[in-house]
Amino acid sequence: MPPILELRSKQHVALTPRLQQSVRLLQLSSLEFQHELRQALDNNPFLEYDDPVAEEAESPANAAHDGDATTLQPNAVADAPQTSEPVDSYDNISGPDTASIAPADDPIGDFGGDWTARGASRNNGDSDDVDPGAWAHAHLTMHEHLHNLLHLYPLNERDRAAAQIVIEALDDDGYLRESLDELASAFEADPPLGEEELRVGLRLVQTLDRPGVGARSLSECLCLQLEAMPDDTPGRAAAHAVAEHHLERLARREHAELQKQLGCSAEELRTACALVRRLDPKPGQFYARADDNYVIPDVIVRRVKGRWAASINPAVLPRARIHRVYAELFAQSGGAGSPLGQQLQEARWLLRNAEQRFTTIQRVAQCIVSYQKAFFDYGEIALKPLVLSKLAEELGLHESTVSRASSNKYMATPRGIFEFRHFFPRELATETGGRCSAAAVRALIKEMIEQEDVRNPLSDVALAKMLAQEGMLVARRTVAKYRNLLKVPPAQLRRQA
Repeated sequence: MPPILELRSKQHVALTPRLQQSVRLLQLSSLEFQHELRQALDNNPFLEYDDPVAEEAESPANAAHDGDATTLQPNAVADAPQTSEPVDSYDNISGPDTASIAPADDPIGDFGGDWTARGASRNNGDSDDVDPGAWAHAHLTMHEHLHNLLHLYPLNERDRAAAQIVIEALDDDGYLRESLDELASAFEADPPLGEEELRVGLRLVQTLDRPGVGARSLSECLCLQLEAMPDDTPGRAAAHAVAEHHLERLARREHAELQKQLGCSAEELRTACALVRRLDPKPGQFYARADDNYVIPDVIVRRVKGRWAASINPAVLPRARIHRVYAELFAQSGGAGSPLGQQLQEARWLLRNAEQRFTTIQRVAQCIVSYQKAFFDYGEIALKPLVLSKLAEELGLHESTVSRASSNKYMATPRGIFEFRHFFPRELATETGGRCSAAAVRALIKEMIEQEDVRNPLSDVALAKMLAQEGMLVARRTVAKYRNLLKVPPAQLRRQA
């Protein structure tokens, strides 16, 4: 058959650039969104940092001149009237071109108190040649800290070299995993360092700072920490014997056999075991402390007039707006089709999509709070099963939109800070044909374990039977999985003498 030309028409769904940006912003976390906004403020000349202090200093005439600019207040998203129109429809969004997002208070989105925005006249008085990195606080690593301490000792060259070799061979936990023979053969010296010299260097490293650093095994690590304690420490001698010879029996909680091997009373053994458990098995991790990572909640839940209400956290609302002067000058120039015109349009899209993002997050959060209000009244055990499709149906949104709005988002409640996904526990069947959530089962297992007899702890089978008596049909392996999620050891490891 000869080739022919044919014209066909068909319909397909295509995402506009604005809608693509809106979808991308919705799935970002609060920190990622702040980073995205910072980049826009740095790269787009039509965006400026919204400084409330500078606005208050403006004259009434200037304030009246800026009357065409709208500001999104911290509670504006929470108090906005809910419409039946789906949030993932972005074609009918209207608003002035000079829309801005500027919450009150002192938000985390402030980008730092010394940050000067484009077009702002504030100056902190620092000179231009000041390097901010010079003021940054640096954490010393374990190896750097030990080398600094080693410089305080008057040593000859060979002893110092032996100690430095041992320090460099320590792992992140503070252990020396290589043998002294391997260390001696790995480093060249004239004459070569002997095993005895490295042993002296190892002993010096073990006394430099934290007890246990430089140990070659867990037993040696614990013994070094016990030896550093005062001689009159209760249970020190028995604890040293346990750490040196009976760690495996201690892990298996074979207290009767331990008491027989040590020849001590039950009370002395209990004191010794408690002393061993307080020791640090990884002393090197003390030097690897990272900066604390804080979760910034996107939504705050409070009880207002007898009902639970969710509102956007003012700390995550960005301080950004269209630069009025630049926008007016560009409008007078008439260069709508120029690259600057594209940047102005992108700035307007960013602010409108940011407002739409917070509106969607607030709606999803309020629906979660309304559905899970028993959780806020009674706690974890009152969580109901919930799926994304049910929430999407109630809000009139697509399920993917709800998924993006609840991913990497956090909610601050009187019971703590929880991720949105925490309120979507899966459903479990009950004996009466009803349903309960997996989170409620985990909370009940935790409560049962907290109330158990420490001398006769509940096994997974016993926990499953107790749950069945409550009408919850849970298999033993499911109980074991939930117990592991709660970071609770098995019954044989929870038993105490």
